[in-house]
Amino acid sequence: MKRILVCEDEEAIRDFVVINLRRSGYDVVDVASGEEAVDVFRKQNGDFDVALLDIMMPGMDGFALCRWIREQSSDIGIIMLSAKSQEMDKVNCLMIGADDYVTKPFSPSELVARIDAIYRRVNVNQARREVAKTITSGPFVLDCQSRTVSKNGELIDLTQVEYHIMEYLLKNSNTALDRKTILHHIWGDAYYGDDKVVDVNIRRLRMKIEEDPSEPEYIQTIWGFGYKWNI
Repeated sequence: MKRILVCEDEEAIRDFVVINLRRSGYDVVDVASGEEAVDVFRKQNGDFDVALLDIMMPGMDGFALCRWIREQSSDIGIIMLSAKSQEMDKVNCLMIGADDYVTKPFSPSELVARIDAIYRRVNVNQARREVAKTITSGPFVLDCQSRTVSKNGELIDLTQVEYHIMEYLLKNSNTALDRKTILHHIWGDAYYGDDKVVDVNIRRLRMKIEEDPSEPEYIQTIWGFGYKWNI
């Protein structure tokens, strides 16, 4: 069963979202606050495939909740709901560990499509764990079974999106990959957003693997095109 945690403080919006997700085959647990979400997540041992979180909530807001959930699990898919459309809000969502964002107002079809895309990726992750394989590139070792990446023997804490980008780059070492190709490979062909999400996740990944993220050694930018793994 596809399980999703919905955290939205506005009852009308929450009910609207829950109805549409249940019609699409999701087992939905809905809460009205960040504090309730933490409590439910703990009681159910994080047994969710996807979390849909509103940003603007009293008390524990969506940003804080996203950080907390991501600390508990690198596997769960996280989508943020925001009434704001400013670029920095979108970037902030991705920088703290969210996989995607949806700006209010949104159509039911768009929301479900975004969630479906995240859910499919989560399940692909689980299936890949059954195949034991490692990829070595310079000081990095990517383990496809445990879905981990280490550098010089030290594990690097990556989100599922960061891991998939890393895997894709390593499998295409020294090949220039354009943003659209990366976007479609990681987020799927049905993704509604723009390729800004690729740049933000590359920036976040560089902060974790590069000695100097401002002068990247491994993930090189191909200006006006995309990125290349340089080993």
